[in-house]
Amino acid sequence: MTETEAIRLFKCLSDKSRLQILKSLAIEDMYVERLAERLGITAPTVSFHLKKLADAGAVTSYKSQYYMMYSLKKEIFDTTILEILQEKSDEAEVQARRDEEYRQKVINTFFEYGKLKSIPAQQKKERIVLEVIAQAFEFDRIYSEREVNIMIADFHDDFCTIRRDMIGEQLLARDTDGYWRVKPENQER
Repeated sequence: MTETEAIRLFKCLSDKSRLQILKSLAIEDMYVERLAERLGITAPTVSFHLKKLADAGAVTSYKSQYYMMYSLKKEIFDTTILEILQEKSDEAEVQARRDEEYRQKVINTFFEYGKLKSIPAQQKKERIVLEVIAQAFEFDRIYSEREVNIMIADFHDDFCTIRRDMIGEQLLARDTDGYWRVKPENQER
């Protein structure tokens, strides 16, 4: 289910009469007059709501003798809300562009001529700064503490704080052998 389809369905579900129509159709297929009688609303009102529900993909119709019968399209309700949330957003590219613009703004604010002017107070901004510094380290290579300190000192004098924060943010890891840059996909050496 696309984001647009989900929005259309959720809008339909936000109306009490439409919800009552769906509840009735979950029990059995019905025609307009039967739904109107059951719910105590007029047939034209039921027709209006059924049109909205059909547009949202929640109901289908078929001809049976003299009546147009309506039935619940059950498969649409098998989709969980989590599946809808995990579906790629129509706005994904716009959001990605905005994220990259924000990231670049932070980098431009805190770096001058390749040196870090100050360590950001906000964690999100600090994470971006630390990611830039982490790019100086190669994957699959073990560094001594001295090497790490020298490399970080090229960016900022407070290499102890930055080294500690890079480990805390899981950009670097360490053990008795030394330090290494953590790979994003599996967070291992």
